[in-house]
Amino acid sequence: MPEAITLSVNGSEVSVPTGSMVSAAISAVGDTAFRTSVQGEPRGPLCGMGICFECRVCIDGVRHVRACQRLCQPGMQVITHD
Repeated sequence: MPEAITLSVNGSEVSVPTGSMVSAAISAVGDTAFRTSVQGEPRGPLCGMGICFECRVCIDGVRHVRACQRLCQPGMQVITHD
Protein backbone atom coordinates (compact mmCIF):
# COMPACT_ATOMS: atom_id res chain seq x y z
CA MET A 1 0.00 0.00 0.00
CA PRO A 2 1.33 3.46 -0.79
CA GLU A 3 2.20 5.68 2.15
CA ALA A 4 0.33 8.63 0.63
CA ILE A 5 -2.74 9.09 -1.56
CA THR A 6 -3.26 11.96 -3.98
CA LEU A 7 -6.76 13.25 -4.66
CA SER A 8 -8.42 16.46 -5.81
CA VAL A 9 -10.29 18.85 -3.53
CA ASN A 10 -12.06 21.66 -5.40
CA GLY A 11 -9.56 21.28 -8.23
CA SER A 12 -6.47 21.37 -6.01
CA GLU A 13 -4.39 18.22 -5.68
CA VAL A 14 -3.60 17.15 -2.14
CA SER A 15 -1.63 14.22 -0.76
CA VAL A 16 -2.65 12.64 2.53
CA PRO A 17 -1.43 9.56 4.41
CA THR A 18 -3.06 6.26 3.49
CA GLY A 19 -6.09 5.68 5.73
CA SER A 20 -7.03 9.37 5.95
CA MET A 21 -10.64 10.44 5.82
CA VAL A 22 -11.85 12.85 3.15
CA SER A 23 -12.49 15.45 5.87
CA ALA A 24 -8.73 15.43 6.62
CA ALA A 25 -7.91 16.03 2.94
CA ILE A 26 -10.34 18.96 2.81
CA SER A 27 -8.75 20.45 5.92
CA ALA A 28 -5.29 19.90 4.43
CA VAL A 29 -6.10 22.30 1.57
CA GLY A 30 -7.21 24.91 4.12
CA ASP A 31 -10.97 24.70 3.72
CA THR A 32 -12.99 25.05 6.90
CA ALA A 33 -16.44 25.27 5.32
CA PHE A 34 -17.47 22.01 3.67
CA ARG A 35 -20.89 23.22 2.50
CA THR A 36 -23.35 26.08 2.94
CA SER A 37 -26.69 25.99 4.73
CA VAL A 38 -29.99 26.84 3.06
CA GLN A 39 -29.47 30.42 4.32
CA GLY A 40 -25.95 30.50 2.80
CA GLU A 41 -24.01 30.14 6.05
CA PRO A 42 -20.74 28.16 5.95
CA ARG A 43 -21.00 24.74 7.60
CA GLY A 44 -18.27 22.34 8.67
CA PRO A 45 -17.93 19.11 10.63
CA LEU A 46 -19.07 19.16 14.23
CA CYS A 47 -18.98 15.58 15.47
CA GLY A 48 -16.36 13.90 13.26
CA MET A 49 -18.20 10.56 13.44
CA GLY A 50 -21.07 10.86 10.96
CA ILE A 51 -23.91 11.87 13.24
CA CYS A 52 -24.27 15.60 12.49
CA PHE A 53 -24.14 15.40 8.64
CA GLU A 54 -22.44 18.83 8.48
CA CYS A 55 -19.47 17.44 6.56
CA ARG A 56 -21.47 16.45 3.45
CA VAL A 57 -19.61 16.94 0.17
CA CYS A 58 -19.75 15.70 -3.42
CA ILE A 59 -17.34 12.83 -4.11
CA ASP A 60 -16.86 11.57 -7.66
CA GLY A 61 -20.22 13.04 -8.64
CA VAL A 62 -22.15 11.59 -5.69
CA ARG A 63 -23.69 14.34 -3.56
CA HIS A 64 -24.24 14.39 0.21
CA VAL A 65 -21.42 11.99 1.13
CA ARG A 66 -20.21 12.37 4.72
CA ALA A 67 -16.53 13.33 4.46
CA CYS A 68 -15.73 12.13 7.97
CA GLN A 69 -16.94 8.62 7.08
CA ARG A 70 -15.21 8.11 3.70
CA LEU A 71 -11.61 6.98 3.29
CA CYS A 72 -9.55 8.81 0.67
CA GLN A 73 -8.94 6.92 -2.56
CA PRO A 74 -6.33 7.71 -5.23
CA GLY A 75 -7.70 10.08 -7.87
CA MET A 76 -10.87 10.86 -5.93
CA GLN A 77 -12.59 14.12 -6.94
CA VAL A 78 -14.03 16.03 -3.96
CA ILE A 79 -16.17 19.16 -4.31
CA THR A 80 -17.31 21.19 -1.33
CA HIS A 81 -20.13 23.78 -1.42
CA ASP A 82 -22.06 21.67 -3.91
